[in-house]
Amino acid sequence: MKKILIVEDEPEIRQLLASYLINEGYSVSEAEDGVAAIELFSKEKFDLLILDIMIPKIDGYGVCEFVKKQSNMPVIFLSALGDEKSMVKGYDSLADDYVTKPFSMPVFLRKVKAVLRRDPSATAEEHSKFTYKDIVMIPDMMKVTVSGKDVELTSKEFDILLTLIKNPGRVYTRELLLEMLWDYDSLVDDRIVDSHIKNLRHKIGEGVIETVRGRGYRVAQKDN
Repeated sequence: MKKILIVEDEPEIRQLLASYLINEGYSVSEAEDGVAAIELFSKEKFDLLILDIMIPKIDGYGVCEFVKKQSNMPVIFLSALGDEKSMVKGYDSLADDYVTKPFSMPVFLRKVKAVLRRDPSATAEEHSKFTYKDIVMIPDMMKVTVSGKDVELTSKEFDILLTLIKNPGRVYTRELLLEMLWDYDSLVDDRIVDSHIKNLRHKIGEGVIETVRGRGYRVAQKDN
């Protein structure tokens, strides 16, 4: 059973989320502020963090950054802050998705399933190993190494890099990456892709992902 930690200071919203998630078969723990969230995270293993931004003591951005330094657990921000600046800051904090309030519960539950969906038996491809220069990716293990060293990526970063590496030389526009890798047509700005690319370059090196001006991103064709 997947374990989810909900961090939300409004009891009604927190309890509503917990009720729906429990009905979906998840195990749920709750926290009402950033300190309590970090304490629970430090004591227990969770599969997903659902995180409000405007919470007491330590805000959601701080909690997300702490969690991502310690683990690769996916994070979904759930916030009333729907402006572009807040959303970009959320993704820069390495969140895997960002949902604005008010929200559709059926859509939100599908987003949860999508983030958690890592079925190692789904296809033969997921058992494959993909290599590009000194990068090795093993999708069913969510494992990435660069020059033999493990690199921690968020699920969105992993999906973007895998998409590019599987098709060297092909240019992917921001819009196409959003359509392929984000699960629903939401208010996500296409510059969110730029934020993930920036984080990827920091983690795997600047020379891997190329910007094709006016078009999008690619990795270069492998040398024959």
